[in-house]
Amino acid sequence: MRWPWRTRLAVLGCAGVAVALRLGAQQVPDIGFASVGRAAPLAVDVNTLEQVGASMLRGGAFLGGAPPGQTPAGIQPLAHDLFTTQDFYADRSLWSDKRYFRCNSLIAIENMWAGAAGGAIGKNPPASAAWGRCDRDYPRSAIVSPYSFRTAQAHYEALLDETRKRGGPTIQTPATLPDDWNGIYRQPRFSPRNDNWIAMRHVQVPTILSLLTEPYRQRLVQETYHHGHTNKPMWPAQFCWPEGFMRRWHEWAAYDRQVMVTPQMVQIYMSGAMNFVTNIHVGRTFKMDGPVPRLGEQVPRWYGETIGFWDHDTLITWTSNIQAWTSHTAFEHSGSMQSIEIYAPLHDANGKFTGLSHEAILYDPEALVQPIRILERMDKRADFADADVNPIVFTECIQTIYPVKGTPTNETPGRTIEFEVPDMYGRPWAQAWEKYWEQGMKKPDGEDLFDFSKEASK
Repeated sequence: MRWPWRTRLAVLGCAGVAVALRLGAQQVPDIGFASVGRAAPLAVDVNTLEQVGASMLRGGAFLGGAPPGQTPAGIQPLAHDLFTTQDFYADRSLWSDKRYFRCNSLIAIENMWAGAAGGAIGKNPPASAAWGRCDRDYPRSAIVSPYSFRTAQAHYEALLDETRKRGGPTIQTPATLPDDWNGIYRQPRFSPRNDNWIAMRHVQVPTILSLLTEPYRQRLVQETYHHGHTNKPMWPAQFCWPEGFMRRWHEWAAYDRQVMVTPQMVQIYMSGAMNFVTNIHVGRTFKMDGPVPRLGEQVPRWYGETIGFWDHDTLITWTSNIQAWTSHTAFEHSGSMQSIEIYAPLHDANGKFTGLSHEAILYDPEALVQPIRILERMDKRADFADADVNPIVFTECIQTIYPVKGTPTNETPGRTIEFEVPDMYGRPWAQAWEKYWEQGMKKPDGEDLFDFSKEASK
């Protein structure tokens, strides 16, 4: 089952330096100096690689290692895997083996039952699920942060110190602001290819699991099992639940964007599935007397709170105080999640401004075994005053799908249903799975490490 919105679409260091970026590449711009914490080259451009997962294309064509019901040549399947297991918790020793997921990516497993990949699950689901390609993967070394910092605070302070040594931070005025930033952007995906690793098309599942701490590895395998085995997805947006911080990097959830710059505030507004607003408070500092750095009250925010400074025409930001949540087909994050993000202008060979390079380094000591990095490009499409481009439409989420006995169910107006109010801070997706679809499984004993209410009270 798919939601209507999901299927409607099949660092510069010195001002004035022009940067030409190869179309389709996910590389950082050349800033002209070796920085302690930004613009490190990307080890492997994901756009140069082929996709991992199995997919049944429209028209019946199959992409992958072996069609539904078959096994790739030269591959010895496991005695049981994600699609045939009786208890994925008991298979912990197999999670690091890509054959447990039939060499599929997370997005391929999510799509097996429906959408463009419908049919990849086969005629005897879930046991007949198709195989992806076992001979490819996106390297872990290209995902983890290339910088030595263990915390966002240390990273931000080092970049600020570096900028001070170069004469900054730059204090922007209405006369010096990079006004060409103002306008409408698009996160291009297909023409030209501009993918990033967190789209999950090019990464084997065990590679993603290797980034996570033990409790969060289990969370991701649990989600993947219910995508590929039970076909009981619990995507937050289908119930009009919040999207959460990590959805800012999802290709459709953050497709179109607006950027507005002022001397004291830069606002990035994104719309597609739901609505995301990042307010960057330029020149401000965090309060440091709570569990995590913050600007306002000691209450986590769905998209965090953000401060930043300018280094000429590059904007460097730090986001903290983020509500723990999930982003399906990625991974869950804790309330300790923080990010360092660098927005740098891009120019063509003639010096014309074409968009922004967005480099993000994510820190989450509870969920991640080490910091990770995401690179993307934001192409400018229009100025606000352009008459031939429609403005971004604010999208209100009107709930028509409800979790009925652990199954996302379309309900018609006027019908009366029995509705179980979810505990929104207690992993409501997992509550439904465990209550209705994990009977007989033996979840590991011990303290419940998956209770967001405990995280919030720290």
